[in-house]
Amino acid sequence: MSDPTHAPAVLESLLGDMITALGLQSALATDVQVQGDDSLASCFPVSDLAAAAIAATGLATADLLGAGASSAPVQVDRHLAAAWFKTSLRPLDWALPEVWDPVTGDYRTRDGWLRLHANAPHHRERALAVLECANAREAVAEAMAGWSTEALEAALVAAGGCAARLRTQAEWQAHPQGQAVRAEPLIAEEWTGADIASGWRPDPQRPLQGIRVLDLTRILAGPIATRLLAGLGAEVLRLDPPGWDEPAQAPEVTLGKRCARLDLRRPADRLVFERLLAEADVLVHGYRADALERLGYGGAERRALNPALIDVSLCAYGWSGPWALRRGYDSLVQMSCGIAAAGRDWQQAEQPVPLPVQALDHATGYLMAAAVIRGLTGRLREGLVLRARLSLARTACLLSEHPAVAREPFYTGVQDADFDTAPEPTAWGPALRLRPPLRIGDLRLYWERPATRLGSASAVWSPAA
Repeated sequence: MSDPTHAPAVLESLLGDMITALGLQSALATDVQVQGDDSLASCFPVSDLAAAAIAATGLATADLLGAGASSAPVQVDRHLAAAWFKTSLRPLDWALPEVWDPVTGDYRTRDGWLRLHANAPHHRERALAVLECANAREAVAEAMAGWSTEALEAALVAAGGCAARLRTQAEWQAHPQGQAVRAEPLIAEEWTGADIASGWRPDPQRPLQGIRVLDLTRILAGPIATRLLAGLGAEVLRLDPPGWDEPAQAPEVTLGKRCARLDLRRPADRLVFERLLAEADVLVHGYRADALERLGYGGAERRALNPALIDVSLCAYGWSGPWALRRGYDSLVQMSCGIAAAGRDWQQAEQPVPLPVQALDHATGYLMAAAVIRGLTGRLREGLVLRARLSLARTACLLSEHPAVAREPFYTGVQDADFDTAPEPTAWGPALRLRPPLRIGDLRLYWERPATRLGSASAVWSPAA
């Protein structure tokens, strides 16, 4: 690994674990070239994680192309990798909405701290019903102050809300869910044989051209995975239910995609979905573990509709253990698994201190994309079909095993030179997009479609796919 100005040991270790999880040859890591030496300030190696996760997708792509890392070297810009883990977009003459709902945040309870996630209206309503208070941050804070942390977390989760109490790493390691997550692989893979008749071959400059990806994901890891796949040439069709929106994130993550709506509770829309699924090469989904099953599209049903389907899925808290069906987001997992507590101790602060970016979402998203690419490789070369499962909590475990020490130079933000010069005509207005952090030989990521609004397209495959 080429990294002349930054100690590479942690990055190499993280990348080595990812390579092992992806079933790639460990020797490939030595051909990754990492440029840059700045680091996001954290007690965990967040910039190393960013560079490693992006490098893993590059190595998977180089292997798909059959070139090998030595003849198609994988180059990662460490500074740009960290920047993409924050945001890749700079709007021109318009502004993104606030990411967080005013009620979302960390609150003191009678005996600790609890984070409430209320970005989705139905999650906010359920939380307010439990707290019996008004929809205002001051009212929520006053209501929470009278609860014990454990009782309030249990009550909010039981009501269908999203919350997590602050736990230390030691408490998480002793918790049944923490133990279950540590026992899971970083990427759980199931390979099966299938009768696959396809003339598809990867193009050296657009490796995934001709591949159809059905995207059933929401904030944030899954959309990041499919954004990367679109950057490699895949036809990505994202499906959302009526009424769902992500106003602060859609300009960031719909790059390169077409976005449609279907209501899988309506018979007519179910027929459309089944046709789309039958014609897809890849399904990426990030709903709770039992959501598709409850809609009648469990693993067996999906396989029956499309025996050659590469099926990659995501959950928050792992696929086993008592919290396997628990709702969760990056910021909640950080609270549960000890990351926010470690940050508090590192900064000698009173309140929880999360990672400087939503690194669990971003890293897991890139690993999901790498798993898809590995699935395409296995299908092409061996006629095998992949089902892969990942979780934010297992990625958190990987990061937590690699504590960092404060080192300089620290990441100081993006500069004008970090952006492509041509504005992107997003659906909200022109914007500058960061230059891609990844190169594979002379292959450079690019996206043929600008970012677009959810529900702006028809639920059909593009004729050009």
